[in-house]
Amino acid sequence: MKQHDHVDQADLPTRQQLALAETYFNHSVSCLVILDRDYNFIRVNDAYARACRRDINDFVGHNHFDLYPSDVKAIFDDVVRTKRAFVTFTRAFEFVDQPERGITYWDWTLVPVLNAGGEIEFLVFSLVEVTERKRAEEALRVAALVYLHSSEAMMVTDANNRILAINDAFTHMTGYGASEVLGKNPRLFNSGLQPKQFYQAMWQALEQHGRWQGELTDRAKDGRLIAIRLIINTVFDAAGKIDRRVALFSDITERQNTERVIWEQANIDSLTQLPNRHRFHACLDQHLQQAVRSNGELALLLVDLDHFKEINDTLGHEIGDLLLIDVARRIAGCLPPQTTLARLGGDEFAIVIAQAVDRAGIDTVAGKLLAALATPYLVQEETLFISASIGIARFPTDTQEIDLLLRQADQAMYAAKNNGRNRYCYFTQALQQAAQSRMKLTNELRQAVAGQQLEIYLQPIVDLRTGHMCKAEALLRWRHPQRGLVSPDEFIGLAEISGLIIEIGDWVFRQAVDFLPQLRARCHPDFQISINVSPIQFQNDAALSTRWLAYLAQHGMPASGLVVEITEGLLLDMSAEVKAKLLALADAGVLLALDDFGTGYSSLAYLRKFDIDYLKIDRAFVRNLDTSADDLVLCEAIIAMAHKLGLDVIAEGVETSTQRAMLDAAGCDLVQGYLYSRPVPMAQFLTLFAAC
Repeated sequence: MKQHDHVDQADLPTRQQLALAETYFNHSVSCLVILDRDYNFIRVNDAYARACRRDINDFVGHNHFDLYPSDVKAIFDDVVRTKRAFVTFTRAFEFVDQPERGITYWDWTLVPVLNAGGEIEFLVFSLVEVTERKRAEEALRVAALVYLHSSEAMMVTDANNRILAINDAFTHMTGYGASEVLGKNPRLFNSGLQPKQFYQAMWQALEQHGRWQGELTDRAKDGRLIAIRLIINTVFDAAGKIDRRVALFSDITERQNTERVIWEQANIDSLTQLPNRHRFHACLDQHLQQAVRSNGELALLLVDLDHFKEINDTLGHEIGDLLLIDVARRIAGCLPPQTTLARLGGDEFAIVIAQAVDRAGIDTVAGKLLAALATPYLVQEETLFISASIGIARFPTDTQEIDLLLRQADQAMYAAKNNGRNRYCYFTQALQQAAQSRMKLTNELRQAVAGQQLEIYLQPIVDLRTGHMCKAEALLRWRHPQRGLVSPDEFIGLAEISGLIIEIGDWVFRQAVDFLPQLRARCHPDFQISINVSPIQFQNDAALSTRWLAYLAQHGMPASGLVVEITEGLLLDMSAEVKAKLLALADAGVLLALDDFGTGYSSLAYLRKFDIDYLKIDRAFVRNLDTSADDLVLCEAIIAMAHKLGLDVIAEGVETSTQRAMLDAAGCDLVQGYLYSRPVPMAQFLTLFAAC
């Protein structure tokens, strides 16, 4: 009995140890597995079965590597072969039969258990799943890679706004290395271009929302300015206190430069660097809105240079551009503060004056402008003289609509030109009424062309040597259904401005050519008919000479039966295209007459270059022949010069026998005027003059 009791007492610790081991194995939170030396399952605990999502009895009779991937078998084999005391390792594991779990990570500890002979009897290993830890480590690793290698500059500061870290992109953007900025305040990069209120708003947003984003300009280490798009996010600790602030910087300098170039191209005149037409309209709208809010006034001035085209045509566009730059500078020097100056295009400038808009103040500014612009210019050793015409409209005195204000200033500017140029003119209701009348008349003129309201009148031209009529001038008349006959002085200018002159001029040409056979049959076999051709026709009708010569040929009429009367202004504004058309007509035999000679600026060189056939002395010189010795001398000089150049002379406006006798004595070749006949309709012309 005693011996039995002794044995029980001796075995008690062993039984307790076994019981404790059994309890640990069964209830451990770690996954525990016992394998034989061939890796067959001997036993697993509940934690392992749960981790594998299997019943604990599913493992009996199976080999470990029958159920699970064999990527760790080499480690097991090495332990069995070398009988190492234990080995630990971490492995990724994928349950093929449970794909929804994805990849899991486990920490392994493998321990061999030896028998009395020193051979491995079985293997024990424990597993702890560390998937979340591994994923966190991987996230940190990826974040570190992003931080270090991102093309976007990053900076991390602590709660006291001291710099803790920067990445390589930040160094590349700013030029500052980590050793130069760590522990310092980001105000190190302040350019001084943002006001204090800017940063106050930034910190207010960070304190209220923990986030701020916007654009600003910082200064790099080398002093250059960098336009930046900045995003700041605040990181809070577990207690909700500020732990870190992370700032992301994007260099938008190039983008802003590109946007600025695009904006300037759309809004700034490249020659003068003034606002262009598009930008001016926006500025004018802003001025008008401000004037409305403040119950204020403003004045709009349109400045158009006089005869600027002549400088471009004679001296070239380079000289013209340099002149425009000087003009812009002079205008700017005459303007009061809070004034907008723009170049609308060509030689036209616009000014908005928001101060001193009373009549006296505007007069002062306009007077300064005229004086400054009329002062001689020295451009590349060329002394140039030019003046300007200025139109003025006021808000709200004249109108409260922006488009109407522009039109009114334009009307006033053209009134200044019509009144002699080098002056300024205010818009008035009379100008508005005149403009409306011109618009109405232009619209009616369009209807006149289609409605056959235009008529051709002929005025005879008489040869002083024979006393016979040998030519006639075709003169256009408009028989308005309400107004009766409308003077050409009223509608020819409108036809030129509207472009209708091309269609009308073509109609006059065809009427003259169609009537020429009757004139030659009834009056004289070599009878000629003259038509007046506007400079606009030569400048804008590309096919004029080709079309007209073809029409003459189709109707069997010789080109010599047509006389084209042109003005001295056309010769002054001569372009290569106009020159080609004139020469084509002349080479085909069409005769050229220079109308209103003596009132323009023609040179003798033009008379020879274009083979002018006739000079027509303007009626202004003929009218006072019998009372003014000066006019007689001028007529005698013109006639003598023309004959020296081989040209015949036609005197217009002959109304008295005395005038005819004086012109005959001076050697004039042909005359026309009321002495012989007023212009008469085509149908009556043959009745009256067939026997002449």
